Parts: sequence; C-alpha cells; structure tokens
Amino acid sequence: MKEMIQELIGISRYYGQQSQYVIAGGGNTSFKDKDKIWVKSSGHALATITEEGFAVLDRKKLQVIAEKKYSSDPVEREKQVKDDLAEANITKHRRPSVETSLHNLMNFSFVVHLHPTLVNGVMCGNNAEEFVSQAFGEDALYVPYVDPGYLLFREISLKINRFRKERGEEPKIILLQNHGIFVGADTTDEIKAVYNRVFANIEVAIKDKPVVEELPVGRLVTEVLPALRMIASEYDLKSLKVRNNSLVAHFTEGPASFEKISKPFTPDIIVYCKSKYIFIDNVSSSEDIINQFEKEYKTFTNSNGYAPKVALIKGLGLVAIGSNPSETGIILDVFEDMMKISWLSESFGGPHFMAPEQVSFIDNWEVENYRRKVSATASAGRLENKIAIVTGAARGFGEGIARGMINEGANIVVADLNTEVGAKTVASFNEGAGSNKAIFVQTDVSDMEKLNRLIFETVCEFGGLDIFISNAGILRAGGLDEMTPETFDLVTKINYNAYFYSTKAASKVMQLQSKYKEGLFFDIIQVNSKSGLSGSKRNFAYSGGKFGGIGLTQSFALELAPYRIKVNSICPGNYYEGPLWSDPENGLFVQYLAAGKVPGAKTIDDVREYYMGQVPLQRGCSPGDVLKAVLYLVEQEYETGQALPVTGGQVMLK
Repeated sequence: MKEMIQELIGISRYYGQQSQYVIAGGGNTSFKDKDKIWVKSSGHALATITEEGFAVLDRKKLQVIAEKKYSSDPVEREKQVKDDLAEANITKHRRPSVETSLHNLMNFSFVVHLHPTLVNGVMCGNNAEEFVSQAFGEDALYVPYVDPGYLLFREISLKINRFRKERGEEPKIILLQNHGIFVGADTTDEIKAVYNRVFANIEVAIKDKPVVEELPVGRLVTEVLPALRMIASEYDLKSLKVRNNSLVAHFTEGPASFEKISKPFTPDIIVYCKSKYIFIDNVSSSEDIINQFEKEYKTFTNSNGYAPKVALIKGLGLVAIGSNPSETGIILDVFEDMMKISWLSESFGGPHFMAPEQVSFIDNWEVENYRRKVSATASAGRLENKIAIVTGAARGFGEGIARGMINEGANIVVADLNTEVGAKTVASFNEGAGSNKAIFVQTDVSDMEKLNRLIFETVCEFGGLDIFISNAGILRAGGLDEMTPETFDLVTKINYNAYFYSTKAASKVMQLQSKYKEGLFFDIIQVNSKSGLSGSKRNFAYSGGKFGGIGLTQSFALELAPYRIKVNSICPGNYYEGPLWSDPENGLFVQYLAAGKVPGAKTIDDVREYYMGQVPLQRGCSPGDVLKAVLYLVEQEYETGQALPVTGGQVMLK
C-alpha cells in the first residue's frame, strides 16, 4: 500500500509541476483499493503534495451519496452532500476534494483530474462535442456542462452506467464541457499514456497556437499603478501586479478583442478572477487611465456587489488586483491561461462561455468560496500588506530590519549591489513568508537611474510603495592626514547624496498615492547613526554625511508633510556582530585599529572592549532594536522630521 501511495504522490507532482496541466493548484488525484480512497484534500497543491495532503475516505460510506435522495433545494442539497462526505472522511482534519465521489465512481486504481490548457481549449469551444466524437470515437465519455457538485456527480454516474451497459467496459477518459478531463487507469504509466494520446489528438487539430512573448511594461506604470492601488484599497491595502506579453496585447487591441475574454470559461476562472473584468482603452495619458479606472471601478463594484480582480489596460498590460502578492500571482496565471483557452477555442468553433446562471452558481457555491478563501490567505502582522524597500538589505542591519518587516506582513524589496547574497537573502525571506513576498533588485543607490529602476520594479511587482528605508551606507575611517578627497567624496555620495536621490525617487510614488487615498500615511526612514548626533574622532567623512542626513530629514519632512509622507531618521548605536564592524578584512574593528582611533589598543579585542565600555546598557545595538524603532515610526501619525536615537544610552538628546 505504501508503494501505491508513493505512486499517487509521484503522478500528482508530475502533472502539478507543469503549468500546461495545472494552474493555481487546480485539479485533483486519487488512489483507491477495495475499502478506501485517498484523494487530494483542499488547500494542498499537486506540485508539492505529500501523503499528508490526501484525505482518506471509507468507500462504503461514500456509496451513500450514490444511493441517497437529497433535497430539491440547491443550497440544502449541497449541504447534505457535504455532510455525508464528511461522515465518510476518516481523516477528519483534511477536507476532501468536492469531486471525491466522481473519483470513487471510476473503477480504476488511479484517477487524475486536470484542467489542461489544451483540453480546455477544446472543451470551451462551440464544437467541443463534435471534435470529441471525431477524435476519440467511443473511447471517451463527453459530458455537457453541469454545475459542479452533486448534479455533476449524478449526471456522470448515469452516463458511466450507460457506457458500461453499451460497451461492457469502463470509460478511461471523461471530458467535461467548460471544465476539464478525468482519466482513470490501474497504473500511473497508463495514466500518462492516455493523457499523451489525448494531447496528441488535440495538437494536430489546432490551426494556430498562441505565442506568448514577453513585452516590456511601459514606464508609465509608475504614474498609474500606485493610483489604481489606492482606488482599489477601499477597506484594506491591496496588492497590484502587472504583466505584459503578446497575448495580453492581442486581447487588448480593442473592444472586439476584449469581448473574447470578457466572460469566464471555467469554474476555476471564477474562483480566482471572478466573472467580470475591467477594460481600459482611454490611454492617451496617465490621468486618462486613472480617471477611467476610477469611474469603471465604482460602477463595477456598485453593479456587481464585489470589487474587480482583473483590469486590462491597452498598451500597459494585464493588472491583477488582490489582497496580497500570492493572490495577484495566481490571478495573472489563471487569467493568462484563460486567454490561451480563448485563442485555442478558435480552432474548435470559437469561444463558448459559461452561461450567467452557471456563473452565479459557482460564485455562490460554498465549496468554491472555500477554495477562494484558501487562495487568498493573508499574513497577519503590524505591517500587513505594506510595500517596503530596504536598501543595503542583503546582509547586516538592512537584512535584519527587512527580515523583521516581512515577519510583520510587509512585502519587501531587497535593494543591494550584491546580487549573490541578495538573492539568497530573499530566498530565505520567502521560505518563512505567508502570502506576502520578497524580491531582490540589484541597485546602486548613488545612481539616480538605478534608483528609478528600483521604483519601477517595485511598482510592477506590488503596485506601489508605502515605506522606503534608506539603509545602504559605507564607512571609511581616517584622520585628515589619511583621508583622500576621492575617499571622502565616495563616502559622502553613498551616505548623503544617495539619501537625497532615494527620497526624490520614492516620494513621487507616495505623493501620487496620497492624492487618491485620504488619511493614509507613508514613510521615508533613513538609517542614520549615533555618529550623526555626536562627532566621531578620525571618522569625519562618515560622521559629516550622517549629520547632513539629519538636516535632509528635517527639510524633507517639511516639504512632504502636506502629502502625509513622514520622514524620520533612526540613529542606531554600534552593531558589533554585523559585517560593518566584524568583517575580518575591512570591518570597523580592523579599520579603527589600523587608524589608531583607540589610544593604546593593540588588538581587535582591545578596540571591541573600548567601544563596549561606552554603552550604559553594556551591549551593542541589534537589528531587532532598530526594527522596533521602524515599527514605532510607521505606526504613529504625529512624528516627522525626527532623529530617533537607539544607542543604549550612549548618545542622549539634549
């Protein structure tokens, strides 16, 4: 039995890890013996499923569903069926797929139900039944659209019984109009062989395959998406993500093109993207796009009773509107698949959409609502779905601050020069993240063009910007005799000029957001230093830039206050464990020893002991200490232009 379950896991992952077969965790698989059935449970993706991802049910108790007479009221009927499904469930803590009874109907050891793009290109075409008859003859069972749940189960049950009587065998292929395909066999190798035959038969009938070539997203996106995000954030902060390719361009050429994707083809599309979508074609300027979206958004929500999840903007791209980045990614993938289905359907009589009453059933079906809730699971934290850039976040203070912020529900952009370390840092962030996300953008903060690119990438991925933390910095110690003009200029450019460049780039997006969302505050925070509050011997290049940074903070705060953009500095004490101090080759302990900054010091330990003795609380500052200061500054709404010391009492404000 263990071997068979491993086979089930293997076939599940085989198809689940290929997007042409499974999008957004759709589809389900099963294995059965005489007494029990193992079927994928809700909330588990085929791509990564383990044995714990399968619900186990008693087949005898499942048989009740085939024999029992249920209420004629649809809502009551589905509740009764769900209760009987739960009664048969041996693994009570796992919710079995709603299609479990269909898996149980097919008298094969293995059943694999998928929604492949190729298959749905046929099954969402007007000539689907005719093609199935020509291509598969009597080998396949074709089922016209029936609402999922008990009614679909009953319809397929009747058709399978008829098939058995007429053919004296079991149907291995069941094709469902506007839904997908079931394949059954007694081995997983045979499952693959049947699917390969199905795909081959469809391939030869396709007249024109969709070609998806990535297209650049226009720079106009930074002038549009942040405003759209605020308009959509009526009650809580939304995430927006844009995608542009040749397929999107094709279906946004005009109203006639959009009409071919204006309604859903399958239940999955409704679950993840809803059933109606916004099309913006007045794109002569960013203001025109925003104005049309605002008007369309209000009309849409008033008419439909829910907010849109998809907006197609001519010349800009496909925009997903979700509760978090996890959801926006799914929306983009599902809707792009819908466009491929529409394209493919032209080879099979043109697009066949779901009828309004069918759409309504899915939209209100409790089981599908459960799936939607699972797909939109949000992180919980003090920075829930805020978008934050942290410069110099590949390691050190920046890494610690960014890690703490993602743990509080923020979406993080790690901006750093070090690509290799930055990519690893982001990977570790995403391992522990919920529905929020981190990305890496290689950035030189002393280059205005690179900073503008950073903002662009952030907006494309998340839709806007709420917090910018200017943390990147360098330190080159030395007295007047040692310091060269070139070194002084470098330190000043990174620690002082780059703060100006960063604020200039970030504040544009924040000002746009403030225009379209009243009462919301945004934050620019400079990670300064205790050396910005008190002079530092033989370290004037660093200290002078940090002193100047506080002057910039106060000035920026005055200028940006009307836009509800708070600008503050945090002045940490020394982070002795971080690379800035402890790097064995170029850390400050090494530099200060070489520069003779600590009189009488002969070793690095002498330098460390000297500095530790300057702190009343007898320890260095940690990223966690700075994170608490960040959270304080973000959460309060009456603090701007300040330099907040986090020094363990080493520097006290006077």
